[in-house]
Amino acid sequence: MTTTSPHRTNLARGYPIALISAAILSTTAILIRYLTHTYQIPALVLAFWRDLTVAVTLLIALGLIRPAWLRISRVHLGYLIIYGLMLAIFNSLWTLSVSLNGAAVSTVLAYCSAAFTALLGWWFLKEQLNWAKLLAVVVSLGGCVLVAGALDPAVWKLHLFGLVTGVLSGLGWAIYSLLGRSAAQRGLNPWTTLFYTFGVAAFFLLFFNLISGGHIPGAATRPSDFLWLGNAWQGWGILFLLGAGPTLTGFGLYNVALTYLPSSVVNLIATSEPAFTAVIAYFVLGERLSLIQIIGSLLILGGVVFLRIYEGWQAGQAHSEPIPL
Repeated sequence: MTTTSPHRTNLARGYPIALISAAILSTTAILIRYLTHTYQIPALVLAFWRDLTVAVTLLIALGLIRPAWLRISRVHLGYLIIYGLMLAIFNSLWTLSVSLNGAAVSTVLAYCSAAFTALLGWWFLKEQLNWAKLLAVVVSLGGCVLVAGALDPAVWKLHLFGLVTGVLSGLGWAIYSLLGRSAAQRGLNPWTTLFYTFGVAAFFLLFFNLISGGHIPGAATRPSDFLWLGNAWQGWGILFLLGAGPTLTGFGLYNVALTYLPSSVVNLIATSEPAFTAVIAYFVLGERLSLIQIIGSLLILGGVVFLRIYEGWQAGQAHSEPIPL
């Protein structure tokens, strides 16, 4: 009698979870775009409320359903604080990149995280780095460039500070992914990790907003800016939906996927997010997909599918002998 190898089981579970995470996270761009365009809410103020909503929602949900998941060993506390700080820095760099470079370029620069994660995962976590993974990274990054419309030379007319900020946002996302994989290896529950990291990130984002003094683009200039939406109850409702819905579920499933797959693979699958966003924008906002964007979307998904097929074949080769029970 034979049984499925743990590696093949992890592949079968991890890939669908990571793809669902990317699809759900892609809806956040639509909600954020609506909030920033309709209410002109400062980006870092929005990021603070988004992270705080995730933390409070998880506190209530886990307190009612799984209170044991709210308890952690003191040995992990310092690690989770660093993890949450990195999430806050990534959120700050991302919003600053958008304000300096625009959405298209900032998206492309952020998803250079796939290459960062592959290299850093190989360096720090001893994850495998082979030709198939490198090829998938290159193909998916090329697809991101096409989907974001970054072939237009006018889009790339930015200064050095904007370019550096965008690249650092990609590095921040890569480090977040590596920390998530490390948390899984430490045996931390992904939803416990999510609660603590978003709670810590909300605290640091509050701090970033309060000390900015108007010098950080998108940050609060005075404490009253935290109530920017005032009595716009529809805006508050959408902001709550953004945090308690796609942000919580998307990042939560991303953390779950990191328990099954290397951080480099999960981050690579996440590059499908711009393709999902383009499709959703077509149906929800009536934005038409150009031929270039369609080709880019197919390249991104093709890179992910290729890596999945290759790793499945590799797992089959490694476990071709029956495993006796």
